[in-house]
Amino acid sequence: MKRVLFLFILCFIFIPLTKSQTTGPESGKLLIIGGHANDSIFIPMFKKLAGGDQAEIVIIPTARDDESISGDPDFKTLIARFEKFGFKKVSVLHTRNPQEANSPEFTEPLKTATGVWFQGGRQWRLADSYLNTLTHLDIYGVLHRNGVVAGTSAGATIQGSYLARGDTKANTIMMGDHEEGLSFIKNIAIDQHLLARNRHFDMFEILAEKPQLLGMGLDENTGIIVKGNTFKVVGEHYVAVYDNTRWSEERDTTIQLNNRKEFYFLKPGDQYDLLNRKILK
Repeated sequence: MKRVLFLFILCFIFIPLTKSQTTGPESGKLLIIGGHANDSIFIPMFKKLAGGDQAEIVIIPTARDDESISGDPDFKTLIARFEKFGFKKVSVLHTRNPQEANSPEFTEPLKTATGVWFQGGRQWRLADSYLNTLTHLDIYGVLHRNGVVAGTSAGATIQGSYLARGDTKANTIMMGDHEEGLSFIKNIAIDQHLLARNRHFDMFEILAEKPQLLGMGLDENTGIIVKGNTFKVVGEHYVAVYDNTRWSEERDTTIQLNNRKEFYFLKPGDQYDLLNRKILK
């Protein structure tokens, strides 16, 4: 019966968004991190969101290349990284084959999981393996049970609906041969490593072609926690917001722009309304 319900939900999840509304998950939480995450900050945060000592998590390393994955073929090092922070139930899911990702046997660990963690790498690898598969659906199931989906770097970008830097040739191409993300947030493009790699003007390449999207860029060791249509900035640095306004905290003003290439920064503790595209006081 649950699977029938999820298949019914799937019909709505994978329909392309026709309106310009940006919306977060209807249930559950997202932890979206801009790369080079400090484990001592973000893994305990993930653990708390996933249920604390009772958490049951699934790690997905598929964004990494085959060479780096072959260096830890049984994922013992990866699992130990999370066990160090007190996780007792840790599974790893990895495949390059979307047919395998579409099988109930492969997705079994997701049926009871309270948290999913996407490793960094290249986001198009995640799309190739999991987009519109049973794995994708069962990750929505984790959110449906009020769990958390987390990801860093490529694992951040894949959570949006538009796949920024999704080209197989180079990560410097903003609009490439893969353009669809997993859409845990609808109508958004998410970039990462923002200030560390001087990427803060790159988002305008996407918005010039798709102005209806909300643009977001996360710096390293910085993230957002998304619940419903609201997010809060966490971590060390800044998040850039591209919503066609200019916001000044010290002036307490928001100015509507006319297709001008401007953005503003949010700092840790700041909150934002995705649906209405405005700062929350």
